Amino acid sequence: MRADLIIRSDGILDCRDNVPLQVTDGYIAVAGDRIMALGRGDAGAPICGPRTEIIDARGKTVIPGLIDAHTHLVHGGSREKELALKLKGMSYLDILKSGGGILDTVAKTRRASREELSNKARKSLDRMLIHGTTTVEAKSGYGLDLETEIKCLQVAQELNDEHPIDLISTYMGAHAIPEEYAGNPQGYIRLMTEEIMPYIARHRLAEFIDVFCEEGVFSPREARVLMESGRSMGFKLKIHADEIVPLQGAELAAEMGAVSADHLLAASEDGLNAMSQARVTAVLLPGTSFYLMLGKYADAGKMMAKGIRVALASDYNPGSCPTENLQAIMTLACFGMKLSPEEILKGMTINAAHAVDRAADIGSIEAGKKADLVILDAPNWDYVIYHFGVNHVDKVIKSGRTVVDRGRLV
Repeated sequence: MRADLIIRSDGILDCRDNVPLQVTDGYIAVAGDRIMALGRGDAGAPICGPRTEIIDARGKTVIPGLIDAHTHLVHGGSREKELALKLKGMSYLDILKSGGGILDTVAKTRRASREELSNKARKSLDRMLIHGTTTVEAKSGYGLDLETEIKCLQVAQELNDEHPIDLISTYMGAHAIPEEYAGNPQGYIRLMTEEIMPYIARHRLAEFIDVFCEEGVFSPREARVLMESGRSMGFKLKIHADEIVPLQGAELAAEMGAVSADHLLAASEDGLNAMSQARVTAVLLPGTSFYLMLGKYADAGKMMAKGIRVALASDYNPGSCPTENLQAIMTLACFGMKLSPEEILKGMTINAAHAVDRAADIGSIEAGKKADLVILDAPNWDYVIYHFGVNHVDKVIKSGRTVVDRGRLV
């Protein structure tokens, strides 16, 4: 079998499960949309045919495509007016209680047309792709009613069909209590479990459900009801857990067998121990800690010491982390969380693949996996973290096809 594409590089860097791998004087062979082989020297010559495209990436660094395991991709409007409130010391939850925050974006998303939502999300996906992201988990949660939640999930589904980035959809109606259900959270929970979630399951509009288990939003008891209902309908589970106050969200993630628990700044020792035993992946979001000026980051080192798989993601959203750039998140993970370059790469590739239940197909440079690869104009991986604030991407290969060349969309 001949390769369609061969990338030659003296700096191929990969992080498989617990096994970092660096190949100097190496090559990656691609056939169709799959990785055919990873090897050294001239061993790839026999599979190189007259029509094989050769990319010379010597002097550059090749990594797996980045995976953003936590985003709120589809939404209307923006919330730059909240900057002044944040600078005056108003907290995230106080802004929400005053009718801002998520509820402000809900109003804008409900008013937005399907075309407006699609165009805005497509622009964000283009930015993500240019910065090396090839797979994105996309949450709903800015509609909080049947019509708008479905509209947002359908937009994500359509973009998945037409955009190079692979989208993995999550229903997150449990993002806040909508104003029309103020004082009646049980009524809203019934709407989700009896109408919205069955519709989404029937039409296969989402693979996961997610719940914001936080003080003033959904209690652990309410989150358990939603997760049990979702699991009974065939959804995989995620949870926004212990972001601001310790609320036993990590314990609930372990109890319910969630694929991931996200945020975790205030997770308890017992919760982290439970997550470790249940093999729940932690998705940490240093950009949110930075943007909300919380003065602390999730304790990634403690989690890794307990054997918890740690993924890193952008939390791209209009209120608490409006950036599509995972390279910016790398800087914050390094200097805020004190993570090493290798830990950061692992957190955005193979561990992120586990966080979206795709580790068998993406996240590392292995034969049979999808040919999602990023060529960085950097002599080594440490240089990418060291030289911050710029886009290091030279090329992005998505499913075996070059979609970014010289830092620009093809």
